[in-house]
Amino acid sequence: MLTESFVLLPSVRQTRERAIWSQGIGSWQDFLSRESVKGIGGAHKERCNNLLRVADRHLRGKNAAFFTNALRFCDQWRLYETFKDEAVYLDIETDGYYGGITVVGLFDGFETKTLVRGFNLDKHLLQKELSRYQLLITFNGKSFDVPILERYFGMRINLPHVDLRFVCAKAGYTGGLKSIEKQLGIRRRQEVQNISGEDAVYLWEMWKSTGNRDYLEKLVMYNEEDILNLRPLASQVVPKLWEHTRQAPLRQ
Repeated sequence: MLTESFVLLPSVRQTRERAIWSQGIGSWQDFLSRESVKGIGGAHKERCNNLLRVADRHLRGKNAAFFTNALRFCDQWRLYETFKDEAVYLDIETDGYYGGITVVGLFDGFETKTLVRGFNLDKHLLQKELSRYQLLITFNGKSFDVPILERYFGMRINLPHVDLRFVCAKAGYTGGLKSIEKQLGIRRRQEVQNISGEDAVYLWEMWKSTGNRDYLEKLVMYNEEDILNLRPLASQVVPKLWEHTRQAPLRQ
């Protein structure tokens, strides 16, 4: 997927990328082996060659951070196939006020970690956890989770970021996370399948006002379902979007 992508080249967007594919150039190596590419002048072709060589070195070195700037945000979903085994799925809960974080959930494909306000919700711990990964995957994290985390902790999250909300929309799936899960047959545990974001705020309020740990445990379980379900969601919609991208007709 990534080594078949040309949108990291200067002035190449999807229409020009499809024009490149239509010439039988299906990979970076194909591009480099061609003396000329229709639509890309000689001097520009050499600049593109150099950029692809640099990108290939970073790819071989497993340096996903390079692609944070090399790819526009809307194209960073193309990193998924390459770096999915080094990705972290993230979701936060808040107290209903912008920036009032109560829970941060992290899932690496094997185990979950939960940071809870009043227990272990700590900037340095979060930074340490995030530093272990090459790719961040969220649902609506570009607009919600990431800016709230950055403001709350006064930090920058510089990982390449796949926001599945936009991937789903491009792949033809609209609505919120739970609606899309149902469309794709992804299920939640019965204990939390009917809990909403508003309910999550209520659970936090009840935990703080009563001290009843059942409320907190249900909130954590709800958050955990969010991050656990991001993995099967990504594994379904990213390949579908790539298939659509490769098969879309070339505009004349």
